Amino acid sequence: MSPSDLVDSMLTVLFAVAAAYGLYRSVTSRGAGWRACGDQLLHTAMALTMAVMPWSPVSLVHQPAQATFFAAAAVWFPLTAVPRPDERRVTAVARRLPSTVGMAAMAWMAWAAHPVAGPPYEYLARPLNAAHHIDMPGHSAHPSTVAQATTAALALCLAAYALWSLLRIMPPLHALTDLPPNPTDRHDPYTRFWDGSVALGTTLMLLMPH
Repeated sequence: MSPSDLVDSMLTVLFAVAAAYGLYRSVTSRGAGWRACGDQLLHTAMALTMAVMPWSPVSLVHQPAQATFFAAAAVWFPLTAVPRPDERRVTAVARRLPSTVGMAAMAWMAWAAHPVAGPPYEYLARPLNAAHHIDMPGHSAHPSTVAQATTAALALCLAAYALWSLLRIMPPLHALTDLPPNPTDRHDPYTRFWDGSVALGTTLMLLMPH
């Protein structure tokens, strides 16, 4: 097994477990309302898609349709933001931006992979790892520059969120008995761990050369 296959296998396990965790939370969050259930189902769909992505040269779902689905999912999170009694709407939207960025990254990978064969992240990695120019009539290197900037921006946001989430769980690791009793609370250490891990895995999928 090559190092690349080993990393792909680890990412597949990560996303498969994250999908199972998201499905569990979608079931246990039914009492929290349609928004929480919808959030978890979208996260589960994203994790499942990422789990099979390294091993599927051709997407199991038509890539434009997949890009449209995840673009709509990216819009879902800010549109369904509900402010708490003590906060402004802009703060409520900001709390849901990491999920928005994750879904946008999925939409970008599906869209960017459409014109070429091979795994989606192969196309995305090339602008960051080689002097790649897209041959398009009437266009110069600008599409490659845009692709590079888009991939870098998404990866930077996801990596920053992954670091923030994973660092925040360190202090309470020795006191897991103090977890909030409500399983739908998205601020417990378990949820922060999976959110951070999925964000980190998505970052790797964006940047890994294959």
